[in-house]
Amino acid sequence: MAVWKFSIQGQEVRYGKRKRKKLTADGCNEPYKDRYWCPKLQWFQCEPCPFINKDECENFEIMCGAL
Repeated sequence: MAVWKFSIQGQEVRYGKRKRKKLTADGCNEPYKDRYWCPKLQWFQCEPCPFINKDECENFEIMCGAL
C-alpha cells in the first residue's frame, strides 16, 4: 500500500498521482482544499502563515527558538 504524499518539485505541486502548477512563489501557504502547506514543517496548517516569505519565518525562529 502506497502512502499519499504532498510535495513541491520545481514549479509543480504533486499530491498523490495528481499534479498542478505551483500558485505561490516559494511554496509557503500553498493551498490544498481548506488547508495551507508549510514546507518548513512538512505539514498542513489550518490558517495561512503570517510571514511574508521563508526568510521572515526563519528569522522569527532564530529569535524565538521555535515556531
